Amino acid sequence: MRFFLALEIPDQEKPKFQAIQQKLQEILPQARITNSDKLHLTFAFIGEQPDSMLEPLTQVLQQAAKGIAPFEITPAYIDGFPNIHNPKIIWAGVKGDIDKIVILRERIKDGLERLHLDMDERRFVPHISIAKLNGNAEISTQTEEKLQELIQNAFTPIHISSIKLFESIPSEGFHKHNTLSEVKLG
Repeated sequence: MRFFLALEIPDQEKPKFQAIQQKLQEILPQARITNSDKLHLTFAFIGEQPDSMLEPLTQVLQQAAKGIAPFEITPAYIDGFPNIHNPKIIWAGVKGDIDKIVILRERIKDGLERLHLDMDERRFVPHISIAKLNGNAEISTQTEEKLQELIQNAFTPIHISSIKLFESIPSEGFHKHNTLSEVKLG
C-alpha cells in the first residue's frame, strides 16, 4: 500500500475551495485543478509499504493526537512549490492554530523514526495543494496579486477534529485516496 498521513478538509468546506480553484483556472488556464476529494494537509507521505504497516501507522497517529484538542485553521494565502513565480504546484497556506499542526507533525515524525521509516526532511509548510502546473509556468507579480485577491476573506476558520491515515491508489495517471483509519483529536 502507498500510505500518507494528513488532515482531511471537511466536505462542507470543499465548495469554497472549488470556487477559488475555478477562479484560479480563469487566471491560469493551464492549471490542473486538484479534485475536491483529495483536498488535505499532508503531514507525511510514507509511500509503498507492506499492508502490515496499517496498525503501526495508526498507532503513530494515536500517539501524535494525545493531548491535542480539536483546533481551527483558515486558508489565508496562495503560494507555490518550488516558488510562486515558477510553480509546479499551487497551494493554499493556512493560519490559525499552526502550533498544533507543527506539534502533530513532529510527533508523527518521531513515530515514523521509531518504525524506521524515512520522512521528507524539507522545511514543513502547512498547506493544501489546489492545482498543478505542467511545463515552465511563470507567474508575474501582477498575476500573483490576482491570486492573493482570490483567497482574501474567502474562508472562515475550518474546524479540525481528527487526523487520518490514507491509502493512495494509482488510477489512470491520477491517484484515488481511501481513508484507512481516523484518529480523533483530544
